[in-house]
This record gives sequence, C-alpha cells and structure tokens, in this order.
Amino acid sequence: MTFNPDADVSDNKVQRRGGGRTAAIAGGGVVGLGAVVVLLISAFTGVDLTGLIGGGTGAQPQATSSSEGSVQSCNTGTDANNSVDCRVAAVSLVLNDYWSKHVKGYVEPGQVNVDGSTSTPCGTASNDVGPFYCPSDQTVYIDPTFFQLLHQQFGAEAGDLAQVYVVAHEYGHHIQNITGTMEKYPNNGTGPTSNGVRTELQADCYAGAFIASMTQEKDKKGVPYMKTPTEAQISDALDAAAAVGDDHIQQQSAGYTNPESWTHGSSDQRKKWFATGYKNGLGQCDTFSVGTP
Repeated sequence: MTFNPDADVSDNKVQRRGGGRTAAIAGGGVVGLGAVVVLLISAFTGVDLTGLIGGGTGAQPQATSSSEGSVQSCNTGTDANNSVDCRVAAVSLVLNDYWSKHVKGYVEPGQVNVDGSTSTPCGTASNDVGPFYCPSDQTVYIDPTFFQLLHQQFGAEAGDLAQVYVVAHEYGHHIQNITGTMEKYPNNGTGPTSNGVRTELQADCYAGAFIASMTQEKDKKGVPYMKTPTEAQISDALDAAAAVGDDHIQQQSAGYTNPESWTHGSSDQRKKWFATGYKNGLGQCDTFSVGTP
C-alpha cells in the first residue's frame, strides 16, 4: 500500500485514451524476439523507438476503435492502492506538486493512460512499447498493463513502488526537456558514457530523489498523499531499474553483452543512480559531469 487511504487524489488530470488491442506488427523491420527486445528497451526512455518496428515499410499497427476520457473512480488513496490505473494517475498529481517546488516556472506535462494503443507524435503508444515521454507534445504515455509485461519478461516484481518509479522516471525526462538538458546534451551515439545513457541515469536519479521526498507532498486538506516506503518496496523499485539495464536485456536476449551499444545504462548503473537520488537528493543527479556515470 503506497497511498494514504484518506488522501484526496481527485485533482489528477490524467486522461485515458486508446482503442483496443493493435493488429500484428508488419513490415520489413524487427520482428519476433528482436521486436520484443527493441520494444522493452524503449521502456523508461525519452525517445520513442517504435519507428524501428516495421522498418518504415508495410502496414503499421492499427487500433480497432477509439475512446477518450478521464480515469474513472480515482478519487482517494484507497482507489490508488486498489487500482493500477488510478495509482499511475495519482502519482502524477504528487509529481507535479514536487517538481513545481524545484523547477522555476514548472509546466506540467500531459499524461495519458493508454488503453490498448493510441497514436502520438512520437509513434504508437502501447504496453508493448512500454512507458515513454514524448518531447513533441510534452506528454507521458503509459499503458498500466506494461507492469505485467515487466514482471513476466524480466522477473521484476513490479509492485506499487516500482510503478511509482516508472512514472517518476518519465517525469524526469520532462524535466530534462523543459530545463534544456535534452537540447544541451543531444544524442551522440551509444556506449556507457554516451549522452543517451547519461540522460536515462539522470532520470533514474530524479526518480529516486522524488521517492525519498514523496511523503512531504500533501493534499488540500493537509493529508500526505503517500506513505513512507518500506525496505521491501525500495528493493522492488531497484529490481525494476535493474531489469531494464542494457546488459540484463542483452544477456537475456542474446546471451552476451556489448557495452558499446548501450543506450540506457547497465543494471548496476541504473540501481546506483536511483540510490544516489534517493539517498542524496536532486543536487547529486548531474550524470553529465562525471567521467563514467
């Protein structure tokens, strides 16, 4: 249980949008196990990789129908504790309160809980692609069923706090976008010291710093939104960070690791920078000033 049961989370502005399950991936791009790896590597990144699927040729996934509306029955901490959909929405409320205190002129990102799939300026959002932040429309896209996939494919428990970590990581990319970090440190290739890896690790650090401070954010009645995390929950969040480390994904998919191809960082790097933020705060999250992050 992550939220205080009596906390008021009704002010969340998250939309639920989608159109059922997508058709099979088609075209001349990556398919099969390779497609699964590419899609899961997309998780927790600020750059959507769905363009790699289908190779730009052939049919693209198409939604069977379309719907849009607010997340239903998401008013209290109890609702957030009982529903992944509401939990993801409620975390956005706490994150916006947190970042408004730390970034001058903070602009809230959009957030869409994806139902099946939906189109975005950065490509198709679905649970196969994983959560991502689209800089073009400054919106976080998350299909809450992704957490089941994270558990099934990579063995992470993906419990309550791990889910909070995922959302907080994507908001970290929004901070990087609106504060100019993405522009200052553009894509310069791959490898353990690349800007892409440093960007991901900084978002992990931001997520850790938020989780350490999340109990300080309160609703309009002064009730803290969230409870102090347990050691087991922190361990679960660290496991989720490790599960999407480049080395772990490569080892599971290919049986070997190739650091020069990394775009997100190793499992140890991701755990290290989450823990750095959690223990030391935002001031220690400059992953761009160190030799090897």
